[in-house]
Amino acid sequence: MIQQKIYFSGHESFICKQFWLKKTFDFSQAGKSFNEDTAVVDLGVGKNMVTSLRYWGKAFGILDENDAPTALANYLFGTNGRDLYLEDFATLWLLHYSLLKTNRFSIASLLFNELRKERIEFTKEQLVNFILRKAREYEANTDNLNTIERDANVLIRMYSKPQKGDHIDIEDDFTGVLIDLDLLKRFKQRDLDHKLVDWYKIESEERIDLPCEIVLFSILDNYQDQQTITFRELLTGLNAPGTVFALNPDGLYNKLNEISEKYNRQVVYTETAGNEVLQIKKTINKYDILNDYYS
Repeated sequence: MIQQKIYFSGHESFICKQFWLKKTFDFSQAGKSFNEDTAVVDLGVGKNMVTSLRYWGKAFGILDENDAPTALANYLFGTNGRDLYLEDFATLWLLHYSLLKTNRFSIASLLFNELRKERIEFTKEQLVNFILRKAREYEANTDNLNTIERDANVLIRMYSKPQKGDHIDIEDDFTGVLIDLDLLKRFKQRDLDHKLVDWYKIESEERIDLPCEIVLFSILDNYQDQQTITFRELLTGLNAPGTVFALNPDGLYNKLNEISEKYNRQVVYTETAGNEVLQIKKTINKYDILNDYYS
């Protein structure tokens, strides 16, 4: 089950662009305020975009509740930052995990954690109806259909590459921070009236381009203080690697074995008498794990 609080709107219908998170970090690090009139000049964007930058900074876990940089933000963008310009594919996976974990852009969390358990393929209408149902179930900040449709549009543009024939803003839709993950695949199918309709799917795959260090970081972050975690939980649990990264069982199995081989003194994956579990034997600093990858 997902977190009890879910949230909608705040992005002003802008997707998060490639350099927005670094820009947001630099602005906050300089001690400036998003509420000041000068923010428009300092950030070089319109007023609505200022609101959107702040929103995405919090949604991606780059800003805390007080608009201050988080540990993740300092790690990526601070002095000796590991990936200032988001050039490493691993960072995109890391940010995708963080976006789901903060749950501020709740439609993404609901899609990966809940809708995919009901159906792999869906239309935008089915997505919106599902989210509307969840908004009422969890007593969200809104159950307004137009608001949820706007969130659905932003989600699709965040995760799905534009296709021929789309009415798009090239500068906008090709510079989304997560677009290169290509997680949300689009295809056309005829409905009962023989009209071509856009369908979407997020297939579970092995994810060869997903480093095991990013998977272990997400496990340590999501299952703090847990020493034993079952394979089933890691495959289908809330914000689990199988759920977040859309890993199939073989993909997760391979990642856990990679982790177990690389960190055999700290982490062990065992299969004994039908029990498949990951055991964390020692306290591990999750940022040390990221250092192993980025160094």
